[in-house]
Amino acid sequence: GNQLFMNDVFLKRLFAVSITSSGNPPTFSLTPEGRLTARNADISGHISANSGTLNNVVIAENCTIKGTLRAENIIGDVVKTHNVSLPDLRAAGEHRHATERTVTVIDDQSFDRNIVIPPVFYSGIIYKGSDGDGATSICTLTVSVNDRVVFSKTSSIGTRRTSGGYPVQEDTIYPGSSTPFSYFMRMASGGGDVRIKFRIEVIYYGTAPGFMTTGIQITTMKASASGFVES
Repeated sequence: GNQLFMNDVFLKRLFAVSITSSGNPPTFSLTPEGRLTARNADISGHISANSGTLNNVVIAENCTIKGTLRAENIIGDVVKTHNVSLPDLRAAGEHRHATERTVTVIDDQSFDRNIVIPPVFYSGIIYKGSDGDGATSICTLTVSVNDRVVFSKTSSIGTRRTSGGYPVQEDTIYPGSSTPFSYFMRMASGGGDVRIKFRIEVIYYGTAPGFMTTGIQITTMKASASGFVES
C-alpha cells in the first residue's frame, strides 16, 4: 500500500520531496517549494527574513531598528500631546466671569519625562455692537502647577472715548498685547502626578463677557539627551 511504518528510526541523511507530520490537521509540513508550516516553533538561533507579516507578537527584550519604522498607532510614552479645552465662562461676580480646567499628567511611566507647553496668547473680546465709547475687556490667565501659581498676567483691550458713541462695527480681539505663557518642567518617574490648572478670568464693561486663546497644548516626551551633539 506504498506505506512504511517504523518506530525509533535514526537517519543520518534524509532526502524527501515533502514532509508532513501525522495528525489531522497536521502540525508540521515542509513543501517542495520550501514552505514551512508549524503550529508552534521555538527557535534559539538566528532568523533572517526579507518579507512577511507578524500578528499579535510580543518583543520581550531589546530590539534595534536600523531602517525606517512606520506605525499607524503607537501605545506608549514616546510623545503624547493633549489639547486643553476650557469650559464656557460662568459668572464670578459683578462684571466678572471665569472658567478653569485642571489637567493631570499621570505618573505611570518608568522613566523621566519632560512636560512642555508652547506659548499661549490670550485676549478678552469686545463684541460687535458694544459701546463704542468706553467698552473694556480685561482677560487674566493664571496657571498653577500642583497648587503653586507659576503664571498670572492680564491683557486689556477697550474702545476709547473718541468714537462719538457709535457701536463697535466688528468683534475686537488683541492677543498680541498679552504676555505669552509657556512652560517646561522635568517630571521625575515616581515623583507623583503633576496637576496643571488653567484659569481665565474676564472683567468687562460695555460689552459681553468673552475671551480667546491661541490654544493650550501640553506635550510630554521622554527625557533624553541622545541624538544631539553640541560643538
